[in-house]
Amino acid sequence: MNLTRDAILAMPDSPIIDVWRLGVGRTDVIGLWAGESDLPTPKPFCDAAAAALAGGQTFYSQNRGVPALREAIAAYYQRLCGVTLEDERIAATCSGMNSVMLVAQALIETGDNVVCVTPSWPNILRAIAITGGEVRSVPLGHGDDGWHLDLQRLFDACDTRTRAIYYASPGNPTGWMIEAAQQRALMEFARKRGIAILADEVYQRIVYDRSHAASMLEYATPDDPLFVVNSFSKAWAMTGWRMGWLVYPRAMLETFEKLIQFNTSGGQAFLQAGATVALNEGEPFVRSFVERCRAGQRIALERLRAMPGVRVVPNQASFYLMFSVEGVTDTLDFCKRAVRDAGVGLAPGVAFGEESAQQIRLCYARSDTSLIEAMDRLDRFVRG
Repeated sequence: MNLTRDAILAMPDSPIIDVWRLGVGRTDVIGLWAGESDLPTPKPFCDAAAAALAGGQTFYSQNRGVPALREAIAAYYQRLCGVTLEDERIAATCSGMNSVMLVAQALIETGDNVVCVTPSWPNILRAIAITGGEVRSVPLGHGDDGWHLDLQRLFDACDTRTRAIYYASPGNPTGWMIEAAQQRALMEFARKRGIAILADEVYQRIVYDRSHAASMLEYATPDDPLFVVNSFSKAWAMTGWRMGWLVYPRAMLETFEKLIQFNTSGGQAFLQAGATVALNEGEPFVRSFVERCRAGQRIALERLRAMPGVRVVPNQASFYLMFSVEGVTDTLDFCKRAVRDAGVGLAPGVAFGEESAQQIRLCYARSDTSLIEAMDRLDRFVRG
């Protein structure tokens, strides 16, 4: 049974929203709090959507998305990962978060639990709770060498009521990536135990030591209990479009046809035209965007390491860094003061779980000029 109305209303807003409200609309605040860049969507993607809109593609679309977009998703995985996907396993969705909620609705019953690698984007954990599931957190370890997962600890957290394992690779807020050996071991464990895997691959392309993070689809069969979520938001600079996709086991086709019908009845055809062009023609932009993020990572990492009392955890991917400040135990208060006194928007680590409550997330997906100014302000703020 899903949560009651009162229980949903009692859920706290994300602390990120508490900070954002202090600075939204202020032109003197440099916002590094949200998971998006300061780049607008590339013109060719917008032109394709505008042409489709002007051409009359304003009617209902198929539940799983227009055929051209599903074909583009399949072709994308073939090019990138060497994976062949049947059309029946693909659905275009109204955002990555919509995909997550659809999977939660398909899998979770009251009393089930989902074992989650954390720190994690809070909306994922809320989706599990709203659909009646218990979240069981398995925190990543971290040190000067970055983030790491104790896979045995993850396995030990599972029991007879575990319905799914959730992880994001690359992760938000950490930038952690699961490596091939752990992916294989996790897939084998899930097969044996009949536990689903929900793999969040939204940041798959924002990686600095390889072309992309490996997809769990590379280690799975069409019948494995694997659900892969992705989104156009990050690598294609399309956050406001609310476009994503979902890959699921082939036996789940009818389930998702119905769930999409009852949730959204499918997405907007003209937006899907833009998303199709993004996948088919957007590689030059993706590569340039990753290089831009690489430069931002270098600036942010070097500057944070030079600030007194600041300890930063290096990342492998994504466009975030997590850091702590000596003596700061209330990161929500710190982030609120950073907005008011320094004009810099940051995300308090408590938003991503108690295990990161004394850390702060910074998004460096901005122009060098803007990021350098933000680091100057943050440096003065930390030094007092």
